[in-house]
Amino acid sequence: MALRCVPNLFCPPKPLLEIPDLGSNRGRIVLDLRFSKLKCFALGASTQRAFVLVEDENPGAKTSLTGKIDEDGSTVSRAFHKDLNLLPKPLSKTDLSPFPANGSNVRVAYQGNPGAYCEDAALKAYPNCETVPCDQFEAAFNAVELWLVDKAVLPIENSVGGSIHRNYDLLLRHRLHIVREVQLVVNHCLLALPGVTMEEVKRVFSHPQALAQCEMSLTNLGIVRVSADDSAAAALMVASSGKRDMGAIASARAAALYGLDILAEKIQDENENVTRYLVLAREPIIPGTDGVYKTSIVFTLEEGPGMLFKALAVFSLRGINLSKIESRPQKGRPLRVVDGSNKGSAMYFDYLFYIDFEASMAEQRAQNALEHLQEYAGFLRVLGSYPMDMVL
Repeated sequence: MALRCVPNLFCPPKPLLEIPDLGSNRGRIVLDLRFSKLKCFALGASTQRAFVLVEDENPGAKTSLTGKIDEDGSTVSRAFHKDLNLLPKPLSKTDLSPFPANGSNVRVAYQGNPGAYCEDAALKAYPNCETVPCDQFEAAFNAVELWLVDKAVLPIENSVGGSIHRNYDLLLRHRLHIVREVQLVVNHCLLALPGVTMEEVKRVFSHPQALAQCEMSLTNLGIVRVSADDSAAAALMVASSGKRDMGAIASARAAALYGLDILAEKIQDENENVTRYLVLAREPIIPGTDGVYKTSIVFTLEEGPGMLFKALAVFSLRGINLSKIESRPQKGRPLRVVDGSNKGSAMYFDYLFYIDFEASMAEQRAQNALEHLQEYAGFLRVLGSYPMDMVL
């Protein structure tokens, strides 16, 4: 018997990312980001080789697990590698990246028609991605869960219009993970058919949020406002109608897609108009500590005086900044009895609290803060830990 080299692959059974069972135990953190060292090596012809026993033409030859065999059966070299460059290289941050740098081969779902602001956010996050329009936000969630797309992009708050509560509810209803955020500067444009002047436009169509953000400008122009499903749908409606008295509020890219003229740009009442979007995926990313990260959580609190103060103090005690706090009534149990002695006449809402804090789940202080929070929380779930985005 002799030794021959064959490619082999060895990976230990312990995963890099441990995610506990999503049970209903009170006060349990859903996402556990405790790391173990990477112990996976590819042993192939171009790197290390694993040895197995095979039949040989010279069964009497001497063998060695670390050496070569001479003609007389003696070992002439005990070196496992002559070229150290053949050793396996450690995985880099790029190798572990959850998405390609340019977004190639990535399918991203969004709500709206082509040219919607939501599609602009998807293209900012993944410039070369394939965008997939959906008629509703829920359909975008379902597309990811059914493996029809890789990711979904949805707006979560606007600097003028505030939070989008419907999407907060969807985050809790579905089991997707936040892997990225996108901050997009909004530039509302007044669009019309080619050759139409501002004075000819009598009605303007757009999403209710866009109409509200341009309320003063449209009032000064004396234009009637009509709601549409989204801004890009409004642009498509104007382009297909052929009516010169119709206009739309949408993006400059929508004007180019549907062949419309831009009569006015930046007609929003507030010049600094920014919408924050979340990128969702089936699996969470592995957060690091080499950049600026944000973590989003949702939790409920036990009954008692000062419970919200105590919950927020766990972050302050560790120097963690909170960038967002949002409360939503619990739909399953909206009312809580204050005291049984009043026969249920005194009640108040039971709330879910959504918080964004500026720390990575890879940091010990963040893990300690959530462990401390469990003392006051009846329910706690990490929605995602992801890199922060800067407005460009």
